[in-house]
Amino acid sequence: MSTPYIPCLDLGSYINGNEEQRKKFSDDLGRAFNESGFVTITNHGLSQDLIDQLYQNIKAAFALPVEIKRKYEKVELAGQRGYTSAGKETAKGAKTADLKEFWQIGNEVSDGDPIKSEYPDNEVLEEIPEFNKVTREIYQKLEENGKHLLRAIATYLELPVNYFDEHVHNGNSILRGIHYFPIENPDELPDDAVRAGAHEDINLITLLIGASADGLEVLTANQEWLAIKAEHTDIVVNVGDMLQRLTNNKLKSTTHRVVNPPRELMKTSRFSVPFFLHPRSNMDLTSLPSTIDAEHPKVYSDMTAGEYLDERLREIGLKK
Repeated sequence: MSTPYIPCLDLGSYINGNEEQRKKFSDDLGRAFNESGFVTITNHGLSQDLIDQLYQNIKAAFALPVEIKRKYEKVELAGQRGYTSAGKETAKGAKTADLKEFWQIGNEVSDGDPIKSEYPDNEVLEEIPEFNKVTREIYQKLEENGKHLLRAIATYLELPVNYFDEHVHNGNSILRGIHYFPIENPDELPDDAVRAGAHEDINLITLLIGASADGLEVLTANQEWLAIKAEHTDIVVNVGDMLQRLTNNKLKSTTHRVVNPPRELMKTSRFSVPFFLHPRSNMDLTSLPSTIDAEHPKVYSDMTAGEYLDERLREIGLKK
C-alpha cells in the first residue's frame, strides 16, 4: 500500500520565491490536496512567542469558571461567535456529541464594506484582555497565509492567480479555540464518545496551529487511519468541503477525527486552534467546468457558500 502524500512545505518559498519556486510550491500543494487533502506548512510568519502566547491565553480562557464562560454563550449565534459549551456539536451522522468546548472569533470588517451587517460582533472576553488582542493577531496572520495558499491553489487549477481574492476579502472566516476537556470517568462514557468524531470541514481550507497533544488522524484512500504528526510550530492545512465542491472532488476534503488519548492520559486536556477560511456568503460553489468531463461527471448541486454553511450548521446541531 502506498503511503499518503502529506508533505511539509515552505510557505516562504511561495511568498518570497521566484517564479520557478512558486510553481513548484503550487504543484506540490495541489498534488497533496489531490491525494490526501493535507499538508504541513513551515515558514509561515507566526513566531514561537506568538504561538506560545496564543496557547497560554486559550488555556486561561477555558480555565475560567463555567458560569463565567456561559456569559459568552449566545445560542442564537449558532456557535459562530463566543463560547460554546460541551455537548453542543455532533459530527455529521453521529449520535453522540463531541467531548469538547470551544470559542469562536469571526471577521471584524473595518473598511466600510456593507457585508459587515452580515456578521455578528465578536464576544470580548473581559476577564482576560490579552486573549482578545492575541487571537485577533493570530486571526489576521492566518487569514493572510490562507490567501497565499488559495493563490497557489488557483495556479494549480489553472485559474487566474487572484481567482479567490474577491471571494475571501472580508470573508466569513472563523478562528476556533478548542478545549478537549479531561475525561474523568472513562468507564461512564458511551462507546462512541470521542473528542471529535470523524468529519470533514465545511470551509475552503483549514489552517491548524500545531495542537498541544497528539490525537489528530486522517482517513487514507486505503480506509486506514493515519496519525498526523506536526511540530508545535507547524501549521497543518487541509481542504474543506467548499473547495471540494468547487473542484468536483479534484481536491479532497479528507475525513479526519480527534481520538481519545490512552487511558493513562484521559484526565489531561488537549487544546487546538484551527482557522476555518470561509468565503463571502454569496460565493458560487458551482463546480468549475474545467473539473468536469466524461470520466469525472458533475457530482454536486449548485449552491452558494452561505447556503451550504447554513445546511451544514444544521447537520452538526449548532443551528435549529
